[in-house]
Amino acid sequence: MNRTLLIVDDNEDVRQQLKWGLSSEPYTLVFAQGVEEALEKFREHSPQAVTLDLGLPPRTEDASQGFKCLEELRRISPTAKIIVITGFDSREYARRAVDLGAYDFFLKPIDLDELKVMIRRAFHLFEIEQERPARKSAAPRAVHPAGMIGDSTPMREVLAHIEKVAASDVPVLIQGESGTGKELVARAIHELSPRKSGPMVCINCGAVPENLIESEFFGHERGSFTGAVSTVRGKVEYADNGLLFLDEIGELPANLQVKLLRFLQEMVFQRVGGRKNLEVNVRVVAATNIDIQEAMRNGSFREDLFYRIGVVSLKLPPLRERGKDVILLAEHFLRKHHEGTGSAVSGFTQDALDALSSHSWPGNVRELENTVRRAMVMSNSTTISAADLGLTPECPSDLGSPIPANATLKEARSLVEKQMVEAALGRSGGNILKAAEALGISRPTFYDLLRKHGIAL
Repeated sequence: MNRTLLIVDDNEDVRQQLKWGLSSEPYTLVFAQGVEEALEKFREHSPQAVTLDLGLPPRTEDASQGFKCLEELRRISPTAKIIVITGFDSREYARRAVDLGAYDFFLKPIDLDELKVMIRRAFHLFEIEQERPARKSAAPRAVHPAGMIGDSTPMREVLAHIEKVAASDVPVLIQGESGTGKELVARAIHELSPRKSGPMVCINCGAVPENLIESEFFGHERGSFTGAVSTVRGKVEYADNGLLFLDEIGELPANLQVKLLRFLQEMVFQRVGGRKNLEVNVRVVAATNIDIQEAMRNGSFREDLFYRIGVVSLKLPPLRERGKDVILLAEHFLRKHHEGTGSAVSGFTQDALDALSSHSWPGNVRELENTVRRAMVMSNSTTISAADLGLTPECPSDLGSPIPANATLKEARSLVEKQMVEAALGRSGGNILKAAEALGISRPTFYDLLRKHGIAL
């Protein structure tokens, strides 16, 4: 494949620097100075990779011309890998570029060696994607990378974001309640990334004793403290050329936050008790179940560390907001644990399905898996009942007033229907799609019910 690189920058010195610096690379170089010329050259040469300066003329504080060019390039060819190069040292610019489909971003001043590596990865990923067979159907899938299960609207949004961020090396912060599957998301990002052949190394920042956590991260030299009888590599070294997953990063002690920040800025560290600088190449994905904004306000989490690890932030929905995914997951866990439990159970009764759907699942996916596994052991039948689950079908706790004793059946149905619509709206924060899905109805039907009951948005 003939590799063509389009360089979009209005600065003649930068263009000459890149022309000279990339002359030894096996690329055909094409140059453009502004938006219109960039689009013209892009259509003419169909480059597989682009470097795009956000500060294109006419210059504005919000880099509108650069983002306009990015959107147009993505519209013409969604598969081309666009590396945004910017002098705007802003996390918001980087996040916006990635959200618009940029492969990666690079802050000026340009380091040619680092940029060369990024461009090579971009071409490599483009070629891998071209080798994949085209998808035969655009129908939504229920099973996704890393064994993720889900077909609800919130999970489709999460999966779309995973596919976007996986291709780049940007740091990602995954936020969500305990048990929502944050590590699974990190693993999916790794499996879809160019680093997938490298290791994925996990550190639970809240599970390691504070006096040992620095050694857990960076390793230690022999004799550096009592009991250090040999030199030990840390998790950071083991993650070289792969992904480092920092689970529960909100629990990290303040002194380690400073050292982690320094490491993330330079990718250089020293073992405990050592003096030699060691360098690694890792991608960092972090996760937390705490309110990170509140932690920054009360001073327990450094704001500069948040900006470093949270270039892109993914928010995982709790299970109670995932509608029909509850049943998909329950059936998945039934199949998963069938052999391990020696159970003859092959399905769920209708009252079990009703109970699964109506339960609020405060422990999220982890609670659901444990509930299904326990029920498989306890069931005396080939099907699991609500009693086996330890659940009974519930009425939503956020419904309004009780039905009047003298109400007709028609009036009672209408009142319950209205209350359920209002409750679904409340739980979804006014999101029509989520509310409709939670009730198992289509969006047009939901709008009909709003009109029928005079419910204002």
